[in-house]
Amino acid sequence: MNAGELRKRILGLVAEYHRTQWPEHAFVPGKDPVPVSGKVFDEKDLQLLVDAGLDFWLTTGRFAQEFEGRFATFMEQRHCVLVNSGSSANLLALTALTAPELGDRRLAPGDEVITCATGFPTTVNPILQNQLVPIFLDVHIPTYNLDVARLEEAIGPRTKAILLAHTLGNPFDLGAITTVAQKHGLWLIEDCCDAVGSRFHGQMTGTFGDLATVSFYPAHHITMGEGGAVLTSDPLLKKIVESLRDWGRDCWCEPGCDDTCGRRFGWHLGELPAGYDHKYTYSRIGYNLKATDMQAAVGVAQLDKLPGFITQRKENFSYLRKHLLPLEDRLVLPEALLDADPSWFGFPITVRENTNVSRAGIIEKLTEARIGTRLLFGGNLLRQPAYAGIPRRVVGELRNADRVMNDTFWVGVFPGLTRPMLDWNIQTLHEALGEKP
Repeated sequence: MNAGELRKRILGLVAEYHRTQWPEHAFVPGKDPVPVSGKVFDEKDLQLLVDAGLDFWLTTGRFAQEFEGRFATFMEQRHCVLVNSGSSANLLALTALTAPELGDRRLAPGDEVITCATGFPTTVNPILQNQLVPIFLDVHIPTYNLDVARLEEAIGPRTKAILLAHTLGNPFDLGAITTVAQKHGLWLIEDCCDAVGSRFHGQMTGTFGDLATVSFYPAHHITMGEGGAVLTSDPLLKKIVESLRDWGRDCWCEPGCDDTCGRRFGWHLGELPAGYDHKYTYSRIGYNLKATDMQAAVGVAQLDKLPGFITQRKENFSYLRKHLLPLEDRLVLPEALLDADPSWFGFPITVRENTNVSRAGIIEKLTEARIGTRLLFGGNLLRQPAYAGIPRRVVGELRNADRVMNDTFWVGVFPGLTRPMLDWNIQTLHEALGEKP
């Protein structure tokens, strides 16, 4: 057999392997785990992964190019820049706003960026890594997004940007926040790592700001194992992000390609000699944050399933909320804004004050039943050891951030959860509060 025939045979065996290695079986409550999140994949994901491996290209290639184009279209953006993680995407998105090409709007050390006091640390970390000053505002319960009540008050003479995540897929108040950003000329970065497919007033999240970021970690809406992306419809910002991702080089050739510009040895930049190789000319202090083509191949397979994943997440969320409503006198159940249509990442719950059971007690019962839970990431980030003594400005007392830190947790809604798993979750939560489901 020739190489093409062998490849076809190998991929057929991969499908057979998938069916043998991961057979379906009925859920057994109390014995089988109910994960809080996880990857959902089929034989196509495994086949494309192996297909990319057989190319042995290893760095970004044909699958990465396909993914970037298709994902940009899905997210209703002009450009998608694939990177190695959602955290790297946040770093690149904010760092791009420090570029000299942006003139008076560029971020300089000491400038301020508005963010939320709760959430995942790598939404906030790029602010510090770029020598900028985070402005922390409190969180709103039960949307778990930034409380916009004091947003105008937070803006000072050096405030230049807003960087926020759509918490657990629930869109933050894009109406109020985009109005303030436009009024004061602030950049807006939407962290959509938990919110792929969420919409606000019918418009896709990620399209309201100047830049958006996404994660493809196994817990997220689609997975590459590790991976992320920066999205924008601004050609200049796309060029800056790509350069920062690719060592900071001035050249825009794809890996393995030369002389895309047609004048590889015809540039004269900086203090370099005329004709210096454009592939080795650097216009920024950059990184190497590319993803591999094997990761991208899995992402291509996942894209075909993404609309179904989003639908299933919404259905799982609605099912949980309907059956947990009898506990609403003791549990704060999640809510979305009127104009929001979330593609939920999780189901957040806050234990009400003066309830006869604590968060720790509920989580203990869930753990005993083999039901996975998570806290709302870092809670009040300013209570975390890493953030002691950082430069910052705080607006308000962050009371809700402390409450999230002490009383909030979340359970899963990801597409891998079956109806029997959700029923077991509901039953256990009722029992943890002394009720019958």
